[in-house]
Amino acid sequence: MPFPAFAADEPSLPGLMQKNITGRDLKLGRVLAVNAKYTRYYITYYSGELKISGIMNVPKGRGPFPVLILNHGYINPKVYTNGRGLKREQDYLARRGYVVIHPDYRDYADSDHDADTEAGFRLGFVEDAIAAVLAVRASPLTYFNKEAIGMLGHSMGGGVVINVLVTRPDLVKAAVLFAPVSADYRDNFTRWLWRRKGNPGVAERVIALYGSPEANPEFWSRLSAINYLDKIQAPILIQHGAADRSVPLAWSQRLDLALKNAGKEVSFFQYPGEPHEFALAWPSVMARTVKFFDRYLKP
Repeated sequence: MPFPAFAADEPSLPGLMQKNITGRDLKLGRVLAVNAKYTRYYITYYSGELKISGIMNVPKGRGPFPVLILNHGYINPKVYTNGRGLKREQDYLARRGYVVIHPDYRDYADSDHDADTEAGFRLGFVEDAIAAVLAVRASPLTYFNKEAIGMLGHSMGGGVVINVLVTRPDLVKAAVLFAPVSADYRDNFTRWLWRRKGNPGVAERVIALYGSPEANPEFWSRLSAINYLDKIQAPILIQHGAADRSVPLAWSQRLDLALKNAGKEVSFFQYPGEPHEFALAWPSVMARTVKFFDRYLKP
């Protein structure tokens, strides 16, 4: 069957580029933990009309502090709990003088529900990450350095970050990707959505609406950040374990090469024997992460 050309309401990165995304009403909730270096808060903010829950670690001291938005990888929403996914990174970065905000995304923890998350290719998560930055900028809280905001994403969250970078090029100053999913959405669809259990019919619904990657390649190209890397402005650090069984190392290798070919500022480190979450190399991964963010976010 024939498929229509690009439509404004079609899920796509060009559509997201044109969309009016809003972020507001960042509110501190209860104190979750206190230690000598930082205070951990439950937070909420609005991404459009959806309330998004999350956590925020605020360093002790005068401030203002640079801000990092951390984007977690895929965890089944049925078992996910507030702030889960990058807890050791949240702690590490807050102890080194960063306000750390970790959104739960829509459909996770206490966030509002979005019925179109899966068939919308999780672009709503990209909106929530963008909205987190906008909510920081609109906040009256004085400990934010609103001119020094970066992003980090792991796995699916790495895909969220690369989509942020191509759709809102001037939003953040620097970005770190840990074992990111593919910047070509065809890879992600083939690897996970076809095989995924517990959510029957999503792949079939997607193909019925938009066609398969073979039948409607233009649609899938518009979902893929690999085709829009020319828009990126922020420097990028990619880190990936060579023994990763969840996300192929080759995807990061391909992204690194494509970014270099596009003339972008990118550094890439791969770690022999390291799995998806990193293990023995984690201290080196984090030391490089902080050195990178310090370079761009701390004058």
